[in-house]
Amino acid sequence: MNWFESIVAFIVIWWLLFFMVLPWGVHVPDKVEQGHATSAPAKPKLWQKMAVTTGIAIVLWGVVFWIASTDLISFRNG
Repeated sequence: MNWFESIVAFIVIWWLLFFMVLPWGVHVPDKVEQGHATSAPAKPKLWQKMAVTTGIAIVLWGVVFWIASTDLISFRNG
């Protein structure tokens, strides 16, 4: 796996995880302010969710990199 493939794999893993982590801990406020969507979360904690996503993505990317570098699963003919 070269550096470009590694970066692409990390970005794909990160975004998939981010969309999985987004709903964690979402609470809709009891009283919605004028002009806000009724389904908008009170405190989305995006920085915290991004940090958790990055940590998990690093671990999963490491597993993917290890599998690709050891040819445990080969996507090439031969």
